[in-house]
Amino acid sequence: MTNSNIILELQNVETYYGKIHALRNISCTVNKGEIVTLLGANGAGKSTTLRTISALNRATAGKITFMGEDITSKQPHEIVNMGLIHVPEGRRIFKGMTIEENLELGSFTLRDDVERKRRMDHVFEIFPVLHERRSRDSAMLSGGEQQMLAMGRAMMTKPELLLLDEPSMGLAPFLVKEIMRIIVRLNKEGVTILLVEQNARVALQLASHGYVLETGKIVIKGDAETLRQDESIVKAYLGE
Repeated sequence: MTNSNIILELQNVETYYGKIHALRNISCTVNKGEIVTLLGANGAGKSTTLRTISALNRATAGKITFMGEDITSKQPHEIVNMGLIHVPEGRRIFKGMTIEENLELGSFTLRDDVERKRRMDHVFEIFPVLHERRSRDSAMLSGGEQQMLAMGRAMMTKPELLLLDEPSMGLAPFLVKEIMRIIVRLNKEGVTILLVEQNARVALQLASHGYVLETGKIVIKGDAETLRQDESIVKAYLGE
């Protein structure tokens, strides 16, 4: 019997970069309403896992299911339209365009102008600094503001599941706290989150459970409290 609470499931997923075997027999689940984290050293396969889920990389074996539907062979835009949104590492905002124009791109398939305004107002309520600077070229934003814009653009799609790849990378500690506070808020508003985060302790404070990857394989999984308290795991796999 299928667990109706599972929003995302990977079953024995394999991925290659050319001849490089990047993901090996990856199996994991994310339940609706959770924050789940993927942890591991650089090159462990965390970003590749997110890219494979969103079809930016193709799974060569295994199965990926989202909201009960097999998405293994779907195109990226089809997955986006289902409500699975990937915020990649490096933010990838559109420089030369204003904050408001970037946000509008997040809802380009939406034909309801009233709903688009409602979503944008909600983004501006979550990220007031974006509202203050909505007419500014996004190239002029700080790293933290660019991360907020990338997340805000994702929210314009009204996602069911957010894949967040290193949202705190390169940010000052006070901005890391702000980004993590926003992640918690989005989750409380009903968005399920799969989080890749180099700061393992922070990630495990937010998540209900996590998976530790090493050379493309899941080597440890468990509830966040257990992972956080096990110093041997922290030292061996989380780089702290």
